[in-house]
Amino acid sequence: MIANLVQLAAEEEQNPLIPPGPELLVGAIAFAIVFFFFWKKLIPNINKVLDERRESIEGGIEKAEAAQTEAQSVLEQYKAQLAEARHEAARLRQEAQEQGAQLIAEMRAEGQRQREEIVAAGHAQIEADRKAAAQALRQDVGQLATDLAGKLVGESLEDHARQSRTIDRFLDELEEKAEAAR
Repeated sequence: MIANLVQLAAEEEQNPLIPPGPELLVGAIAFAIVFFFFWKKLIPNINKVLDERRESIEGGIEKAEAAQTEAQSVLEQYKAQLAEARHEAARLRQEAQEQGAQLIAEMRAEGQRQREEIVAAGHAQIEADRKAAAQALRQDVGQLATDLAGKLVGESLEDHARQSRTIDRFLDELEEKAEAAR
């Protein structure tokens, strides 16, 4: 059998890379049919699917860009609102500090005024008490001096007008001496 094949191959001296003519013709016709089928049926469907995918991808990209643009504008609005809120908070904090400082100043002024009123009332009360004590002391000293003078002289000094003048004169002289000593 091998011998037959070798003999058959020796009889045909043909190039093994080039097929025989009828095979080449049948192969070319089959290729043309397959090519025509692909060209008319398969390629348009593939192109249609590819175009749809390209359009959906481009539409998706456009939608994504629009969403990104919208998100960026919303972010900028948010940042602007946040900056405005911070500015408003700083303004309110500054106003509160100013009002607090003003309230403290008013309270200090009111406290100072009340303290001065209390001190003035105290001084007035002390002065009134001093005058009342001086008056009471004058009367008591005058009475004691009159009684003592009456005991020394041996007679009663009951004349109130004279007694009062004498006491006043005596106490005035004492006050003048006290003031001169200061």
